[in-house]
Amino acid sequence: MLDDTDTRLLAALQKNAHLTAHQLGELLNLSPSQAGRRRQRLEAEGYIQGYAARLDPQKLGLHVQGFVQVHLNTHGPEQSASFTRLVNLRREVTSVWTMTGNADYLLRVYCADLPALNTLIHEVLLPHPAVSRVQSQIVMDQPKRDAPLPT
Repeated sequence: MLDDTDTRLLAALQKNAHLTAHQLGELLNLSPSQAGRRRQRLEAEGYIQGYAARLDPQKLGLHVQGFVQVHLNTHGPEQSASFTRLVNLRREVTSVWTMTGNADYLLRVYCADLPALNTLIHEVLLPHPAVSRVQSQIVMDQPKRDAPLPT
């Protein structure tokens, strides 16, 4: 069970994962050792799953962000496992969700350019035996970046 201090600690770390125990203590009105122990407990309990740097896709040469809806023609566990293995091997695919509704999967992809997206769709996704069709949407702008989870 999370208390108010835990939720404030989580919110602070989502904004800046580099906060030291001393800085967290100041924000939370705790001693650095208390803040550090709380962080360790939240890590051990799985509330904090890891820390990562947020990179700028444009500076990395990834100029096309898109969402690809994938429709399967067969829905058995073997086909799903095979498709999941395929997308897990592709660096362009950064997130995958299984969906309700028309599409079976929603993929978030980053590619260098439109030809690279075209290659991903036509030479990687569509040839998979379980895939019946794909539909892609290209991101024109992202007015709100991936935000912290509400705590």
